[in-house]
Amino acid sequence: MAVKRMAPTTPARRGMTSQDFDQITTRKPVKSLIVARKQKSGRNNTGRITSRHRGGGAKRFIRLVEFNPEAGLKATVEHIEYDPGRTARIARLRDESGRLSYTLATHGMRQGQVVQVSGDNTPAAIEQGNRLKLRDIPLGSTINNIELVAGRGGQAVRSAGASAQLTAKEGKYAMVRMPSGEVRKFHLECMATLGSIGNEQHQNIKIGSAGRKRHLGIRPQVRGVAMNAVDHPHGGGDGGQHGTGKPPRTPWGQLTLGKRTRRRKSTNNMIVKSRHDAKRRK
Repeated sequence: MAVKRMAPTTPARRGMTSQDFDQITTRKPVKSLIVARKQKSGRNNTGRITSRHRGGGAKRFIRLVEFNPEAGLKATVEHIEYDPGRTARIARLRDESGRLSYTLATHGMRQGQVVQVSGDNTPAAIEQGNRLKLRDIPLGSTINNIELVAGRGGQAVRSAGASAQLTAKEGKYAMVRMPSGEVRKFHLECMATLGSIGNEQHQNIKIGSAGRKRHLGIRPQVRGVAMNAVDHPHGGGDGGQHGTGKPPRTPWGQLTLGKRTRRRKSTNNMIVKSRHDAKRRK
């Protein structure tokens, strides 16, 4: 994928870039595999706002991607499609029985390619796009769409351009270097897909205009130092621009930018090397 630069016909389009859709082979998804995205505006199941500055945006139809395909599956890639609900491209698969499904498209995946899911009696070849257990993947391989719990389906390393590396196998566990630099243990029975996720240039796209940001469902953010003292801990002051005057805080006074908020301590024993270790050495 390449990044397409816009013609500077307006100030907003000067410097704006967009995705190149040359790799996409069809713009019509499978109707039975799409569902309308319900607008939650950053709210959780109890109605509380957990992610601020969200709302509006273009209506989306989410593609139902299969993250836990059945063992022994052998399918052919029919099309590479765009999914408005994720940064990665998706591949439309047709298996030997004619059933259609979606999966994440790895880098270099093309129409007509045959992909396999390893089974007990049908081992898959060591090729990009194939899905195998970590115990069957050679050391040093690049992998994606990794299961955190065997049989639950891929949950880690699923965004555009992301990849992890299988570095070691010790006992019942495999050591995997994550995209963040963290080294984490996964059970050898967990499944992973060989290769890296496609659409690797997604991170280089420049939004360019406020309207384009609103179409993504992201609303404006106001700086705390621009508010009144009653509205934000950074607010107030006599005219002119000024700094925060204190360590950065949220509108409710909680420390931010560096304060640890991790609560899933039950999985700490699976982390061999923290992603923060390199930053501490600097």
